[in-house]
Amino acid sequence: MAKGKVRFHADECKACELCVNFCPKDVLGLDKHNINALGYHPVTDLLPDNCTGCGICALMCPDLVIEVERE
Repeated sequence: MAKGKVRFHADECKACELCVNFCPKDVLGLDKHNINALGYHPVTDLLPDNCTGCGICALMCPDLVIEVERE
């Protein structure tokens, strides 16, 4: 199975959770331990080993916060 790696521009995330809701492998979630410069809990990869690199999260992000790299 394909593997992927997700990177975030966490300080630009507005925690809309579109990426979380559309991730088919439930990789993403909000980081409940950190607050970004905008005052939100930013998105993070909670289950990075499940990422296939499909890129749906990056396509759904309205603020271009997510970059996906396929391995």
